[in-house]
Amino acid sequence: MEDAFYQRHMFLCLNQRDNGEQACNNSGLAEEMFHEAKKHAKALGIHGESQVRVNRCGCLGRCSEGPVAVVYPDAVWYTYVDADDVREIVDSHLRNGVPVERLRI
Repeated sequence: MEDAFYQRHMFLCLNQRDNGEQACNNSGLAEEMFHEAKKHAKALGIHGESQVRVNRCGCLGRCSEGPVAVVYPDAVWYTYVDADDVREIVDSHLRNGVPVERLRI
């Protein structure tokens, strides 16, 4: 993938709904985990052009499985419960290219 601007791109859904419907960031956890993932990727020295990118995004349409994240171009979908899970995704998948099977959805 020499032409790719990023080797891998992780999107974390930060959608919120005020009407009580389920959404990935209703509790605020997804916003915290976005910052954790980005900080961890930067600390590992893998965040940036020709490496990896961590981005926030709106609804990914898998609200019942949330909070969710997806890594492209691999199209691997994840759920997570805490910072340890998010750091594991960054370490294993973003840095080493190995999906974290226990967190896949």
